[in-house]
Amino acid sequence: MLRKSFLLRIFDAANMQRWNDKIRPVDLRELDKQSHKMIIAYILGKFEKDNKEFNWIDIIEGGIFEFLQRLVITDLKPQIFHKIREDASRYKKLNEWVYQQLEPVLSPLGKDFSRRFRDYFSDTREDVNKRILGAAHFYATKWEFNIIEHANPRGYEIAEIGRDLERRQEEYLDLRGLRELLQHASLQNFVSLCGQLRFQVRWSHLHMVPRTSVLGHMLIVAILSYLFSLEIRACRSRCINNFYTGLFHDLPEVLTRDIISPVKKSIREFEKMIKVYEKQQMKKEVYNLIPKEWHADMKMFTENEFASIVMINGKKRRKKSDEINSRFNEDGFNPRDGEIVEAADHLAAFTEAFLTLRNGINAPELVDAKWSVKNRYRRKKSIAGINFGEIYADFE
Repeated sequence: MLRKSFLLRIFDAANMQRWNDKIRPVDLRELDKQSHKMIIAYILGKFEKDNKEFNWIDIIEGGIFEFLQRLVITDLKPQIFHKIREDASRYKKLNEWVYQQLEPVLSPLGKDFSRRFRDYFSDTREDVNKRILGAAHFYATKWEFNIIEHANPRGYEIAEIGRDLERRQEEYLDLRGLRELLQHASLQNFVSLCGQLRFQVRWSHLHMVPRTSVLGHMLIVAILSYLFSLEIRACRSRCINNFYTGLFHDLPEVLTRDIISPVKKSIREFEKMIKVYEKQQMKKEVYNLIPKEWHADMKMFTENEFASIVMINGKKRRKKSDEINSRFNEDGFNPRDGEIVEAADHLAAFTEAFLTLRNGINAPELVDAKWSVKNRYRRKKSIAGINFGEIYADFE
């Protein structure tokens, strides 16, 4: 079961500065980089889905495992990390040490998840799924480097880093997805559009510590949604849909900005009006950047994202997550738990408020937000068999 300790650990990434030995015109943080990486991996994966080795679950779990590893080794310079990785025995020792650091927060998630985490790094074979994640990691780094390079045109190591990124790009050109991304400006624009969400901060009217971006928040919701899906033994399609709904659920905010809940609910029908506007803007600004065959999935991930749905005879039907558990937990129904994604969204927001209050910023809005969310899940403790009341009680 997911515990408070795991939540607090993943939020450490919101404080981890990237490129902190370079002049940075904006904050570049590890949480945002990892979220951007998983969006890019989704794009690359869409072009590799006919490969027999390709597996969405391996992409999702591999991304989560690499993110958790990065929480521990983030202070290692990339050059040093790559040197260690080239030596199998040293890399094994490093990952054993990483697991020791993470074991207290991983063990409550179950033996199977902990075992898969260890196996992921002990298996040195590089299948298409690991290569997709490697290419996504490279491209997200290159996206950041383009910002850094402008601020450090003749800075120390800049030319060397640029050459290294070019070399790494060539290593992944066997992937059709990367070739398509490099050749099509529309896909590059989609990546950049998503990347802009790292500059849109949440709770922008308040001083927050840590300061979380919309992009980083989306990854946290995606990870929580996936872990909750594992807890209820969701079918494969359900796990995938829940993760990617979490990862993309706030994408429309790149077009509207992060409108806080009190404003959304201040005027009757205002929230519905925002949703209509988001839908119109997504059609105008986003869907023309990605292939048409991706539109149905992107609509599922971004429209009515908190509704639990299944497909019956080719038609979308709303069902409660409890009913999906008992009747529709099969790939053929292509289920998605909007209720779980919403609960993950609320839990992420609650944790942001909890951390800021713990760090000494006693804003009344945060106190109200924290207790409002907590009281909601005291009344509605269980969703799809997940005891959210117990999770919130862990914060007491």
